[in-house]
Amino acid sequence: MAPDPVAAETAAQGPTPRYFTWDEVAQRSGRGKEQWLVIDRKVYNVTKFTRRHPGGSRVISHYAGQDATDPFVAFHINQGLVRKYMSSLLIGELSPEQPSFEPTKNKELTDEFRELQATMERMGLMKPNHVFFLMHLLHILLLDVTAWLILWLFGTSFVPFVLCAVLLSTVQAQAGWLQHDLGHLSVFSTSTWNHLVHHFVIGHLKGAPASWWNHLHFQHHAKPNCFCKDPDINMHPFFFALGKILSVELGKQKKKYMPYNHQHKYFFLIGPPALLPAYFQWYIFYFVIKRKKWVDLAWMTSFYVRIFLTYVPLLGLKGSLGLLFLARFLESNWFVWVTQMNHIPMHIDHDRNVVWFSMQVRATCNVHKSAFNDWFSGHLNFQIEHHLFPRMPRHNYHKVAPLVQSLCAKHGIEYQSKPLLSAFADIVHSLKESGQLWLDAYLHQ
Repeated sequence: MAPDPVAAETAAQGPTPRYFTWDEVAQRSGRGKEQWLVIDRKVYNVTKFTRRHPGGSRVISHYAGQDATDPFVAFHINQGLVRKYMSSLLIGELSPEQPSFEPTKNKELTDEFRELQATMERMGLMKPNHVFFLMHLLHILLLDVTAWLILWLFGTSFVPFVLCAVLLSTVQAQAGWLQHDLGHLSVFSTSTWNHLVHHFVIGHLKGAPASWWNHLHFQHHAKPNCFCKDPDINMHPFFFALGKILSVELGKQKKKYMPYNHQHKYFFLIGPPALLPAYFQWYIFYFVIKRKKWVDLAWMTSFYVRIFLTYVPLLGLKGSLGLLFLARFLESNWFVWVTQMNHIPMHIDHDRNVVWFSMQVRATCNVHKSAFNDWFSGHLNFQIEHHLFPRMPRHNYHKVAPLVQSLCAKHGIEYQSKPLLSAFADIVHSLKESGQLWLDAYLHQ
């Protein structure tokens, strides 16, 4: 019998792909069921993969049932290699009549943002300046040595002790910005080198675990200011009522864990001064031990061994512990004001699955560029650009900012940039406003 030419051609082309609609994908959003997501029109079943995902199970689960193309591009430095590993998860693709992303999203804005990404790549803005990062590391090490020399040369009286603590807190803050760069894979061209040096900076220079930072921070970037998905706003509702929408919602539900109408006052007590010394300091050890992150624990231990070997001979054990606590206290105030000025005053809501560009811009704001602001905040005064392009080296944020502003203006999206002190004040103003909204809803709705 003569061979069937149609069957032969079909066999040569491989099996017929399975086609899906956006409605079918949206139904696989987790919550005890399957988890699917879409990248470049390809549909992946990540249900069993989430626990093995190098970036953590939660960050990939936050996009279950949704298009994940833009965060995939934003987070992965070697996308070709990652796609090879993902081939076993591929179950099909979107039907030809389906749009490339959810029909509810703005096609023009999404297309133009992706064109902006391509323009940015052509401009070379993803290429790091290694001299910049080397100088930043050297200035951290210089300040660290200077802090010890002050005590060694001038004794351990009150003034040298406080000056040493100030310098150590500066070291910790600046090392925090540098580990942030490394964690986002923006210092070296390969993931391996970024991860290796990240362990050194966050572990040996700061005494914190890289795995803990990755677990929390990538969720924040994936869904900033989205309740139950961004861990940075987990203080809602147990400590603070955040954002206009969530505060009114909390009031209507007659929930009151704290006197939220006074939260702009008690923020000064349980926010900036307490976050690092009272919470992070013990929680990071709980995290690494519970999850058996022994490599991280070894790096953290090296930090404390170094601190005590250098300062106990000068201050004794109690004095060294006091110095470390004071440095953490000062660092905590620095860290909280800088990290919260860009997000707490901005739009906070449940995940509405909007366009990546508009989600990131609405959840973030900038602080005006200056040499001091850039250094003081680790260039996180360009929070909008950082959230849109998290792998971009920070020294290039100001170069892409005009392009981002133009795209915002074209689509009527507010691009906020403000003075540093105004940004600090807006944290307090927004807490006062959301607390009052909660009270009004609690009493009258």
